[in-house]
Amino acid sequence: MAAIPRLPEGFVWGTATSAFQIEGAVDEDGRGPSVWDAFTATPGKVRDGHTAATACDHYHRYEEDVALLRRLGADAYRFSVAWPRVQPDGTGPVNEPGLAFYDRLVDALLDAGVTPMPTLFHWDLPQALEDRGGWLDRDTAHRFAAYAAAVADRLGDRVRHWITLNEPFEHMALGYALGQHAPGHTYLLDALPAAHHQLLGHGLATAALRAAGAPHVMLTNSYTPAIPYSGSKADTEAARAYDTLHRRLFTDPVLLGAYPDLDGFGLAGPLPFVKDGDLDRIKAPIDGLGVNYYNPTRVTAPEPGTTPLPFELAEFEHVNTTDFGWPVIPSGLTQTLLELTADYGPALPPLWVTENGCSYDTAPDADGRIRDQARIDYLEAHVKAVAAAVEQGADVRGYLVWSLLDNFEWAEGYHQRFGLVHVDFATLERTPKDSFDRYAALIAEQRR
Repeated sequence: MAAIPRLPEGFVWGTATSAFQIEGAVDEDGRGPSVWDAFTATPGKVRDGHTAATACDHYHRYEEDVALLRRLGADAYRFSVAWPRVQPDGTGPVNEPGLAFYDRLVDALLDAGVTPMPTLFHWDLPQALEDRGGWLDRDTAHRFAAYAAAVADRLGDRVRHWITLNEPFEHMALGYALGQHAPGHTYLLDALPAAHHQLLGHGLATAALRAAGAPHVMLTNSYTPAIPYSGSKADTEAARAYDTLHRRLFTDPVLLGAYPDLDGFGLAGPLPFVKDGDLDRIKAPIDGLGVNYYNPTRVTAPEPGTTPLPFELAEFEHVNTTDFGWPVIPSGLTQTLLELTADYGPALPPLWVTENGCSYDTAPDADGRIRDQARIDYLEAHVKAVAAAVEQGADVRGYLVWSLLDNFEWAEGYHQRFGLVHVDFATLERTPKDSFDRYAALIAEQRR
């Protein structure tokens, strides 16, 4: 085993999942349809036509999965609440059987000594709200706050750690700008209102959670260092533009109360969808900032006339990649945590690595053992990257592996396996991988 530097006393270790990717039971307990139900039902949208109708069947097997968390020795479990299960149409009274599922899950986690960390929105918008405009409609932000209040009213006596949104950049970019994820729109820069309305929803939900007595509220963004393809001025400016769109657009308003300059995107002056008072609501104090990190992004200046954006993405050369084709560059996580620390200074709350993981489709051996050494190497290197950032001054409070289980990986269906636990999607049998045992040993080592 590689030696892992000791993280500070009280550092939190755990795993993460999301509702649509693991729960299944899409037609049970009064749950309404989500944008992802509609997207997966559209031919050609998801690889091989896979759906999440059953997924990992976590809805029925949650006790088995909580037992895995106990066996792992996890301090915390980040899961998401399915908005359509709680409010089938995204508004109005709660669906009692749906909310009762999360009651049972939270109680099971607490009984197992695992801290529940629910995320209120992980991309599964109720389809009824999408039919009214989705996140392009300002009213969705207010509906989200009402939903947050309803969940907090039910679970707030036992849940202390809340996350409002997961990766609003990806949801805007892939769901509203490029059409690769639900709801499947291709609006390009006209998708920007979906960015603002998600952030407004975060601010309004934060206020609702505070009113319910929530002591710890976070927002989770994806972060990726923008690496210029070369040292040229054009590539450097392209990388800066990408960083503005991916990082600063979703972080500056929350921590600084202002949007970054978007002149390079042809958006000079005030953004028309930002109303008086919005930025004050978005800047409501938070207790932590979630960092989802997978890899850096290499950026180059575009050829004239090839794209309406001031950048293009380029491949890294001579680096290992995961089965997803993502480059494995652990130093990018150290860079991410230190850049956030340097750039936001005293405005930055404590950082949490709320997702970090890799896709490797390592099959069981003849003896049933899953020897996923590549995942072990990945996780060890990235935990060391967190430790390096802490040593250099970053205030990082926890590390959550994506993911506890192999699951439904959005547009890739069941073709990408991120789990510490192998799931046979025919039988739903769970088999902890070697990486599960290594992570359990790491957690135990850190506690000695």
